[in-house]
Amino acid sequence: METRLLRTFATVARTGNLTAAAERLHLVQSTVTAQVQALEKELDLRLFDRLPRGVVLTGAGREVLAQAEAVLEAESRLRAAAASAGGAGGRVTGRVVLSAGETLVSARLPGVIAALRRSHPGIEVDLHTMGTATAVAALRTGELDLALLLEDEANFRDIECTPLAREPLVLVCSPDHPVARSATDSPAGWAELARQDYFLHEQGCSYSDHFIDRLLAAAEGSQPRITRFGSLEAARSCVAAGLGLSLLARVNVADALAAGRLTQVPGPRFPDVTVQLARHQRRWLSPAAAALATELPHHFPG
Repeated sequence: METRLLRTFATVARTGNLTAAAERLHLVQSTVTAQVQALEKELDLRLFDRLPRGVVLTGAGREVLAQAEAVLEAESRLRAAAASAGGAGGRVTGRVVLSAGETLVSARLPGVIAALRRSHPGIEVDLHTMGTATAVAALRTGELDLALLLEDEANFRDIECTPLAREPLVLVCSPDHPVARSATDSPAGWAELARQDYFLHEQGCSYSDHFIDRLLAAAEGSQPRITRFGSLEAARSCVAAGLGLSLLARVNVADALAAGRLTQVPGPRFPDVTVQLARHQRRWLSPAAAALATELPHHFPG
């Protein structure tokens, strides 16, 4: 049995969609369909139920998936052993699937990947933007090798989380915003902040969610107007245009602060948010993934 068939099957099972699996595998959809059908024929089992919105594992498919992932993990171990024995010139090689929220993807990870290419050119990093809940689910299914989470408390069943760094947060607005002008005499308090308009990162962003909880607690009957974006750039642009305030990681607004397009709101200070490196407790960490995990701390504040 060819392991490429198992890999295609496992990818379809993880994505639940033939088109998404084809994109991830860099294949055309017809090839993915043919490989799944070939595996079903070889095993004499129906592995998926085909539905209008995608595919769903059958009972037999779920049993085969567990065994297929074990075979693929064994293959990865074998390749790593061969590489360490000189089969790849002694170099660490392989593919690592990593996820992080946009806060880190846009500001920290380009430098990580560039440095890893210099030190380990045989490692390929497949980077995905995911929130915490999606990333934890993907770690459990084996879709991800590693994930970076912005969470102060990270207690998830079967997921090992290691604090990696702290990201400073800053409340920002346009220099012309009334809060910036009025706060020159006295810092803005929570009651005043609760009356403002906000452009924040999407639901599931832990530091935005906690900030909203604090705003609502201080609102005293008034409701702050909050717009949430999946794009940090959209939030920054609205704030720079004077439409409201935003709480963001300082690294995401450092250039705008230095250029005077944004200013820090004089007022409450916010604790740094913890960057957690997450992996599945029972899954093998390949040498390539271990090399990436070693590189990561060098690109965050100490």
